[in-house]
Amino acid sequence: MEPFSMAKNWWQFVLMAIVSYSIGCINIARIIASRRKKDITQMGSGNPGTMNMTREFGWKVGLLTFVFDAFKGGICVLVAHLIYKDFLFAGTMLRVSDFTRYYCGLFAVLGHILPVIYRFNGGKGIATTFGVFWVALSCETPWYILIVFGAFLCVLLFITITEWGSLGNILATAIFSVIQLVIFFYRYEHQVVNGLLISIYMLVFAFTLITWCAHQKNLFRLFSGEEHRTSLKKIVKKKTGDKEGNKA
Repeated sequence: MEPFSMAKNWWQFVLMAIVSYSIGCINIARIIASRRKKDITQMGSGNPGTMNMTREFGWKVGLLTFVFDAFKGGICVLVAHLIYKDFLFAGTMLRVSDFTRYYCGLFAVLGHILPVIYRFNGGKGIATTFGVFWVALSCETPWYILIVFGAFLCVLLFITITEWGSLGNILATAIFSVIQLVIFFYRYEHQVVNGLLISIYMLVFAFTLITWCAHQKNLFRLFSGEEHRTSLKKIVKKKTGDKEGNKA
């Protein structure tokens, strides 16, 4: 492991933030909708994200949207890990990649939620956050990908049963944050608590805070009993029925 100086290499963090944010700004939901001569922000809930795309265009388009948005977060995390995995912050035993993975991932999520190219009117950041945690948890310990995939299936099951898509999503981000925080706690339990270590913990927690803030309207509607229901069964049946009708 090589020492890494924050003071000498601060410009790298500026570059990482700009690149990750720019990648996050790419919104596949808007692109797909515009190719169909529609504006996803004027349809359904108005959110240019996976859930709204699924309700409006079917589960296949929704899945494509999810995969692309998750890829945005995942690729930023993977590149940051590969570049900094052999470095430790100078004078500490803290891995630089533990910080940069979530640093880049966070800016990718911010780009999705607050894209400057769309006047800061973006999605809720859930799929991108999933991609961040999926890769961040798996790049050092590959079998963790099964844990994250299992958690993802649990989210789908929760949404299928309750039809509360937003609640399932924000609970999932909180669960992923807790899993990573626990891993970091045991990894660094013998380390001296310093600003860098606290920053790592805060970065991980920030995903829960930001995605929950992005869902504040959903939470208010949920508590007042007015939240939109997302029936995955109905969506699949509806699109299957539409295809059969077109063939007839």
